[in-house]
Parts: sequence; C-alpha cells; structure tokens
Amino acid sequence: MRLEGKTAIVTGAGSGFGAGIAQAFAREGAAVMVADINAKAAESVASQISGIAQVVDVSDGASVAAMSKAAMDAWGQIDILVNNAGVTHLPTPLEDVSEADFDRVLAVNAKSVYLTAREIVPVMKQAGKGAILNIASTAGVSPRPRLNWYNASKGWMITATKAMAVELAPSGIRVNALNPVAGETPLLKSFMGEDTPEIRAKFLATIPLGRFSTPDDMGNAALYLCSDEASMITGVAMEVDGGRCI
Repeated sequence: MRLEGKTAIVTGAGSGFGAGIAQAFAREGAAVMVADINAKAAESVASQISGIAQVVDVSDGASVAAMSKAAMDAWGQIDILVNNAGVTHLPTPLEDVSEADFDRVLAVNAKSVYLTAREIVPVMKQAGKGAILNIASTAGVSPRPRLNWYNASKGWMITATKAMAVELAPSGIRVNALNPVAGETPLLKSFMGEDTPEIRAKFLATIPLGRFSTPDDMGNAALYLCSDEASMITGVAMEVDGGRCI
C-alpha cells in the first residue's frame, strides 16, 4: 500500500500505459481519477479500480481546469499527476506531415503539460508537496526516422520535466519522466505505419530484451517514481525500454 492516502490524476488512462499506471496506483492504495477523452474507456477502467472517471481534452485549457476542479471537489487534494495522454502522426517524411497533424501532436503532447501545470502546480505548492510524472518516450532520446515531430514533442517533454524539477523542488514538488519504448497500446499501429508480423519483427530487433513495453512495466515504474520511496529523485527521465537506447 505504497500510495495509501494519496490521490492521483492519470491522463489518457482509458487504455494502454495510462490504464496500467492507474491500475498499479489503485492496487497500492491511491484514489485515482481516470481521465481520458474517451468517456466509455475512462468509465470502464474507473469501474475496475473504484476510481473516478473524468472526460478531458488535455489540449484544451477549460477542459483541464474542469478536471482539476473535479479532483479537488472529490478529494480536496491532488498528490500525484501523471501526464500520460499522447498522440502521434503516422510515419511520414517530415516535410509531408500536415500542419493539422503537427498542431495536434504538439497540443496533446506538449501544451497539455503546461495546461495541467497551470491548474495543479498551485494546489501542490499550497500543500508543500506533490509528484508529477510525464510520460515521454525513447523517441525523445533516440529518434526513429519518419516520426520527426512526434520525436520532437517527446524531447520537449523531457526538457520540460528537467526544467520543472529544478523550479519546483523548493516547493517540495518532484517532477520525473518515463521513456517507454513502443508497447501494446492503441498507438502501436500508428508508430509502425501498419501492423504486420514482418514490421513487428523489424521493430523488436531494435530492442535488446526483445519485447515491447507493457502497461504493467509502466505501472511499476510509475509507482516507484511517484511513491515516497523515490523522495530523493527528481528531474529523471527513466528509460523503460528493454535496452533500446543503449
């Protein structure tokens, strides 16, 4: 029960890594808000973990403000924030990515971190404590071709994590990131362009441990970084990638 008595918002928690993180937090005693743009998905995961389902568009300021307010109305405190919601563009030469796709990737992957910080950091500052976890990617460390603007958004997220960590440390707020390699999530097909045995084999050949990241892998890593066991750890972008970035 490492998170007993703590509250956590996990964005993009209706599926994939976010669901794995929400489930791990709930198992360890946290009250969890399952926030997702897909209402049915959020409700499904929330019902499994006795959590709160919240519909949110993390790229929209009013929607993020409503999410924060709902959490405060329910709990009166926000101890943990996981910025997990993310999107990508399809594998495409960088000059051929549409402006609409570029804007969407940066809004969901980057602007969302600013919007959630704007609402939730003041709450954590008032409490004198808090843990923020940004789900970045190995793409921000070791970019793959044809995912250029997705790679860039995750590199932004890693830099934002370190900058936030330095600024917020005096307020008792820790900020870390996780860098997963691709996993069995709704985004996998988008990363690969198409999902065939041949493309999977080629993708897996770049991962020394020979498998994708799983929601459980992410849940366990997130649990550590957001628990008091990691009280001396801030500004870290930890790879959960089976050796992909070596």
